[in-house]
Amino acid sequence: MAQKTGNPFLDQDFTQMFDPSKFAQAFQVPGLDSNKLIEAQRKNIEAFTQAQRTALEGVQAIVQRQTEFARKMMDDQVNAMQRITGAGTAEERAQKQAEVAKEAYENAIQGSRELAEMSAKSQQEAFELLHKRVADSFDEVRESMQPTAAATTGSTGGSSSGSSSKSSGQGATQKA
Repeated sequence: MAQKTGNPFLDQDFTQMFDPSKFAQAFQVPGLDSNKLIEAQRKNIEAFTQAQRTALEGVQAIVQRQTEFARKMMDDQVNAMQRITGAGTAEERAQKQAEVAKEAYENAIQGSRELAEMSAKSQQEAFELLHKRVADSFDEVRESMQPTAAATTGSTGGSSSGSSSKSSGQGATQKA
């Protein structure tokens, strides 16, 4: 338990002040299972947390790879300067500069492409987690509404004529 400070506002255990299940029970809505609602929200939070974790891991990998590219670029620049200064004539130096510039450009394009692919992969993974949770959430809502719908049609279906049992395959099998 928390250490008592003498301050009534600081000495409260806020987890006991707000219990989501008690809150949901206080505001019960007919046909709504508050425990299922709480469980669905818990799953939503878990999915968002996992998606954020996945995105963060992707960003960390991108930053690490960018750092590797920066180190390689610095090494390449040092080597390029040595190659250029080692060339004898002005024409040879100009030729080496063109080669170095072409290599630097190709390396920059390749690095940018790799970073873009890493970013897209990370975003796709995070999106897939959220997409799956949204699809599951719709399924949960649909399932939670089916018992309510069956209860409503069951109470009116017993007093109606045989035409409703013809329109629903379930009603026909239940009466048979």
